[in-house]
Amino acid sequence: MTTPVPPPSPHDLPHDLPRDLPPGRVRRIGVVLFDEVEVLDACGPFEVFSVANRVAERAGRAAPFEVVLVATGDGTGVRARGGLRLGADCGFAQAPPCEVVLVPGGVVDTVAADPQLLEWLRRSRPGAEVVASVCTGAFVLAAAGLLDGRAVTTHWEDLDALRAAWPRLEVREGVRFVDHGDLATSAGISAGLDLSLHLVQRLAGRELALATARQMDYAWREGAGA
Repeated sequence: MTTPVPPPSPHDLPHDLPRDLPPGRVRRIGVVLFDEVEVLDACGPFEVFSVANRVAERAGRAAPFEVVLVATGDGTGVRARGGLRLGADCGFAQAPPCEVVLVPGGVVDTVAADPQLLEWLRRSRPGAEVVASVCTGAFVLAAAGLLDGRAVTTHWEDLDALRAAWPRLEVREGVRFVDHGDLATSAGISAGLDLSLHLVQRLAGRELALATARQMDYAWREGAGA
């Protein structure tokens, strides 16, 4: 088990937005939506990438991300846990290629058996830089056959269930996320913020990730992954 790195003090985060962000290409982030998705699992990463765009633009750089919300069903929207309605940009048939595919958690029994979603994930993986999950989204990636033999994590409450359902996985606890480069999984709910900030760091630079965390007033646990 990896000991989590203590979160930084607000004094450790940059007080000024970076003015020398390196230019880079735009990555399209595809966030999956489905009925009974956990709100923060989906909306937390959306907030991270959208705030990173604002921070970059304020620093005089082009926004590095484009976020696309891809929904099950008719592709128009879903009802998240607690009854929150979330709109979507498209369904799987209309979804554009994505450099990052992110599957949130929630109540995933139905969605983990959705053949349209599972096929889209398998089809998306070869062209994606990283396919990721938040919380119980790991069950969906496992059902798609994308995690066999990998070290993974999920919500602390679901670690044993993931071990039982997918015994070939090395299920880790005590980490906020596990990143293999092409595949990444995070622990429960708020850990999706840590994973998303980590991906901002990977894809667009540490300074932008730190400035994004500061803009969100979030004590990012940098280095808390495995």
